[in-house]
This record gives sequence, C-alpha cells and structure tokens, in this order.
Amino acid sequence: MTRVPMMLQLALILFCVMAVPTAVLTWYSGTQILRNSENAIAESSLAGLNANRKLNENALNNLAQDAVRLAATNIFDRIRNYETYSELNSNYSYVSSALTVLKELVNLNHRVDGVYSSYFLLEGADYVVSTDKGITPLKRYESIEWIDEALEGRRGIGGVWYPRTLSSGIPVLSYALPLNRLSTTTRGTIVVNLRESQMGDYLRSSEPGKHGYLLMQPDGTILSHNDKSLLYTNGRALPFIQEILDGGTKEGYAFHELEGERLLYTWSRSPLFGWWNVNQYSVDELMTKTHSLQRSIILITAIIIFVGTALTVFLATWLSRPVRKLVRTVRSNRNLGVPAKNELAFLDAAFRRMQEEEEGLHRLLREREQDTRSLAVHNLLRGEVTEQIAEMFPEPFYRVAVVSIDRYRRYVRKTNPETRVYHRYHLVANAESLFPDGVRARCVYQGEGCFAVVLNYGPDEAGFGLEEMKATLASIRDMAAELLGHTVTIGVSGPAETGSEASDRLAEAMEVVKHRMIEGSGGITFWRPEADGGKKFIYPANSERRILNFLDAGDLDSIVGELAAIRSEIHSVDYISYDNILFIYNQLVGVTIKHLRENSISTSRIFSGRRNVYSAIASFDTLDEVEDYLREFFGDIIQYLARNKSEENYGERIIRYLEENYRKDVAFEEMAKEIGISYSYMRKIAYELTGQSLIDYTNKLRIESAKRLLLESNLTMTQIASEVGYANVQSFNRFFRKFEGMPPSSYKASKSRTS
Repeated sequence: MTRVPMMLQLALILFCVMAVPTAVLTWYSGTQILRNSENAIAESSLAGLNANRKLNENALNNLAQDAVRLAATNIFDRIRNYETYSELNSNYSYVSSALTVLKELVNLNHRVDGVYSSYFLLEGADYVVSTDKGITPLKRYESIEWIDEALEGRRGIGGVWYPRTLSSGIPVLSYALPLNRLSTTTRGTIVVNLRESQMGDYLRSSEPGKHGYLLMQPDGTILSHNDKSLLYTNGRALPFIQEILDGGTKEGYAFHELEGERLLYTWSRSPLFGWWNVNQYSVDELMTKTHSLQRSIILITAIIIFVGTALTVFLATWLSRPVRKLVRTVRSNRNLGVPAKNELAFLDAAFRRMQEEEEGLHRLLREREQDTRSLAVHNLLRGEVTEQIAEMFPEPFYRVAVVSIDRYRRYVRKTNPETRVYHRYHLVANAESLFPDGVRARCVYQGEGCFAVVLNYGPDEAGFGLEEMKATLASIRDMAAELLGHTVTIGVSGPAETGSEASDRLAEAMEVVKHRMIEGSGGITFWRPEADGGKKFIYPANSERRILNFLDAGDLDSIVGELAAIRSEIHSVDYISYDNILFIYNQLVGVTIKHLRENSISTSRIFSGRRNVYSAIASFDTLDEVEDYLREFFGDIIQYLARNKSEENYGERIIRYLEENYRKDVAFEEMAKEIGISYSYMRKIAYELTGQSLIDYTNKLRIESAKRLLLESNLTMTQIASEVGYANVQSFNRFFRKFEGMPPSSYKASKSRTS
C-alpha cells in the first residue's frame, strides 16, 4: 500500500467507506425492518384478537346472565298451568299473561346486539312463546329436537351454547337455559338465538387488507367463519389449524406460507368457554407500507452509491493536498505512538487511537453515573450520614437486614449476567414495598449475592415486633426464592438509634447470616447480643488424631464417620461462632497437609486440579456442603496414596529389569508386557523415578558400565562397545560424548593423568 499513490488509495478508501457500509446497512436495516414490522404487526393483531374475543365473551356472558335473571323473575309462572294452545287462547287473561312473557323476551332481545329471536318452551306444552312468530303452536314452529342434544352434556344449573342453522337458513348460536328448579316450580326452557354474523362482527379484525376469522369449539367444530360454507364443519381440516390446536399454547401467533402467499395466524383460547378464536391475515397486504419503504431505501442507496462513485475521484484529488498538511499537524501536535506510515495509513491509525480514547472516556462517564439514592444508602452502610440520608430516613430508629443468596456460586453458574441484573432489579424494587406503612425500607445490592435492607421507623412503630418483622421478611424470602429459583437466608441486626450505627448493624446482620452454616439455608435469624461474647473455641483434637490414623490405613469410611462425629459435636454445644467452625475445618485440613509433607508425600500432585482448599471451605453455606467437600478431599488423598504405592512397586521392577538387561537390545513394549503394564504407563513411571526417558536411562547405564571398563580393563573400544550393548563403535562414541562431553579415549586419558 505504501507504493500506491495516495490519491488512488484515498479514492478506494472513500468508495469502500461509502459503498460497502451503505450496502450492508441497507441490507441489515431492511431485514430488521421486515422482521420487527412482522413481529409488531403480529403482536398488535394478537392484542386485537384478544380484545375482540373478550368483547364476544362479554356479549355472550351478558346475554346468558340476562336470561338467568329473567328466569329468576318467576314471569313464566303465569303460563305454567296452560299446556295447550287452545287452553291458552280460551281466555283473554291467559293470553295477556303469555303476552307479558313475550314482552320480557322482546326486552331480552334488545339487551344485546345481534339477537335474532328468543322463545320460551313450557315443558309438556304444545306451543311456544317466541319473539319472531309470537305465540304459536309447536307444530308450526321450527324443530326443537336439538334442545335435548344440546342439554345432554350440561353440567350445573347454567345454560349451554349450541351452534345450529334455523329453518330459515340463518346460522345462529343458540343459548338454551332450562329453568332452575331451585328458584321456580315452572318447568321449561328459555332459548335465545344469537346471529352468527354478530359474532363475526365481534371477531372481525380492524386490520387493513384481506383477512379471515374463525371461532371453533374445543373439538374443532367451527362456530363462526367468514366463509359460511364451512360452518359446523371440522376446523382441523383447514391448513395449519391442527398445529394450533395441538400446540398447547393458549394464545400466540405464527407465520406460514400457503400457495405462495405469506400468512399470519393469531389465536387465543377463551378461558370462559374453551373456544378457539383464530384470525388469518395476509402478511403481504399488512406489510405493503413496509415493503414500499424497503424499496425506497434500496433505491436511495443505489443512487447514493452511483453518485458517490463519481465523487470519489474528485474528492480524492481535492483531499490529497490538505491531507499531507493534516498529517504533519497531527504528528507535530500529538504524540499518538503511531509508527511512520504513509498519510492515509497514519490517519487511519491515528483516528482509531482517538476513537479508542473517546470510547474509554464514555465508559468512564457511564461508570460514574450512579443512582443517588443507592449511593446514599451505600454511604450510610459505610458509616457516612449525609443530608440526603436525613431526608430519606427522618425517623430515629434503624435496623439492617441482609438477604443472602444461598450457594451463590451455583446460582452464578446457572444464570447469565443479564438474568442476574434483572433479578437484582426486581428483588430491590419488590423488597422495599413489602414492609408496612410507617416503616421506611431501602434495599441495595452489596455484591456476592447479598442485599442489604435498611429499615427506619419512629417511636410509634417501635412496637413493630419481631413476629411482624419476621412475617414481612418471610414474604421477602418467598418472593426471592420464586424469582431467583434459589433459596435465600436472611439475617437481621439489632436496633440502632442513630444512622451512624448502620455500619455496625450491617456487620451484625452479615454475622447472623453466617449461622446458616449450622442452622441450614433458607432461614430468618435475628441478632442476639449475648451470643457474641464470653464463648470459648472448641476443637475436636481426638477426632483429628483418629482421622490421621485412618488416613495412613486408607480407611475412608472411618474418616467419614469421624467427620459426622465432628458435626455432631458442633451441633451439641449451646453456641459456636462461624469463625470457630472455619477454624475447626481449616485446622483439620492444615494438619492433614502437614502430615502428608512430613511423610514426603507431594501434596501439589494430589491437589493439582483442585482450587484453594481454604477458600473452598469458606465459600460453603452449610455443614453438609463442608462435609461433602472433605469427604471428597480425603478420598482423593487415599486414592493417590494407593496409586502411588502401586507405582513404586512397578518402578522397582522397571529399574531392576533395566539394570539386568541394559547390555541387550531392550524391546520396551515387550518389557512392559513382561512387567504387566502398558508401554505408555511404564514410560510415565520411569520418567517420574529417574527424570529421564527409558532410552536415555538405558544409555546412561551403558555409559556408566563403559567408564568402569575403560579404567579397569585393557579391552579395546570395539570390545567395550560390544560389552555394554552397542552394535558398533560409532554409536558408542556418540552416546559417550552426549553423556560425558568427550570421546571415550579422552576420558580414559584424562583419568589416567589424574591418577
């Protein structure tokens, strides 16, 4: 690049900077616009579907309730005794009673839009009182045989909805309500016929473009559809409907391709009736404006690239002269640490350096932005009482509660950083709202899974007893457990009369949380002043000695028994501090490691894959966790000692074999089979014992034997080479020089002069 004229470099850079990012941005933005628009339209359509479903449910429910209220008025008792049409028409007062019933049915029709008709059928009567044909004989009215079928599966005293087509050919959804035997002695059935088209008006979406709607019973029977020919057929046969019904989700949306058209299906299941509401939209029509916008963006991008291509040459020529001046100015005024390059390369590196500095500055500024309330509470917990604290906590009395996530490291491994931030935000916000009026609570995150809650209350709330506080903290504990999917332990400090004591109260609460080591996780513990002083440390010295003896004997079961005995001893005392517990187990680990080192056992090899033992013990919350860890700790030691003993036995056999056979041509794989181990395992043992490979150690034995023969015999070099196992003098000389730094003859001469 340094040999290419700067003008051409600049022209190429300008074109790439303009064209490539613009094209990528256009592609990316177009893709994102389409995806986001589709999701936004789907969410909006689903919300509209839910609204329409609720509107339909309310209308049906209101109509059913009106029918129930009408049944409870005893209006039908007036015609209870007139079972025949002729009997009813025999007297004007009888007809008047029937007309009163008819008037109430007409009023029932007017209470909800879309009611086609309603009628009352007295049990055993040969006539009906209807709003469409008045008081008419049953034989002249439409068939009522469907009522028995509709009421067959009825549960309780309510009515049922039944889809059907009237004799006039009008599809309706009929509500059949038998009169309640508890409220009237009249036997009969109220029937209200709601037009299917009215439900279509409720379900029809207001979204622009072509769309369809569908209302189905739980078994898939279509109750309402924009295509009336499909009414009362099985909706599962329609495209993609089977997937919706079998999907298991009560509401949602999905995109599908059908005959080259992209469709949006939204569905919602009614919790009241169990019906499925489904809307179908043409995505292409819904996305008309979006596609138009995308085409406009692509056109504008093409124009920009075309015009920009023509301008790049002009700009490159025009900018080439001032660029040199700019580079000289930057080099003279700022030491950016950029090596000498041509102007364009220099500016590129310089601008990147400036951009990094700017990004670093923005990060620094963002780190400085803190919530003033949380900062004030943090300062209070550090012992700094500010004016803002006086405004936040005007009352004289304080307590501090610490909410600590149990097994915090396991919680961290199970959740990602974004989820943990979300959990912290909700826990802090919800914890403050659970305390009763008069108690001011502020919650802040202290780190390492600990939340501090500062409680401030006045003399009137000083009677906020431990039971009330424990009930509130129990609510926080349950809420946190549900939110985090993890138990929490809560420690509560003693009371304080000034804010300056908040830091001491925080220390008390943190100390109380540590008691979960004995009491277990998920508890709520209050500070007890008498528990802190005058207590002696305990240490199970006898168990320590027995554990070391069992360790030497390789008896892991007995060591586990001693660990259980130590835990029982800890539980048996009236009070034991957290520091005492850590001392017991840290001392036990330290004595074990010291015992191993005194017996010349490499602890680094035993614990090479294990993190710091003391840190691990300090990180555990309960004695069960500590005991499980130490069981594994001693198990690793016993396993290593057993394996090391086996390796020592094999090592003696390997060394003895080489010392007896180094004069021969040793086949190491055959040697491993003879010893009874694998070749790779034999190489590992030999290297650990000698610090050399099998070949080097064999050659070392040969050279040591050759040195003795050189000084103590009159054999020739050829004879000595053959005697110690070399096939020729050349190999003997090469290996002798490798190990002794001189040829055999020089070695013999130097030793002769010395003697």
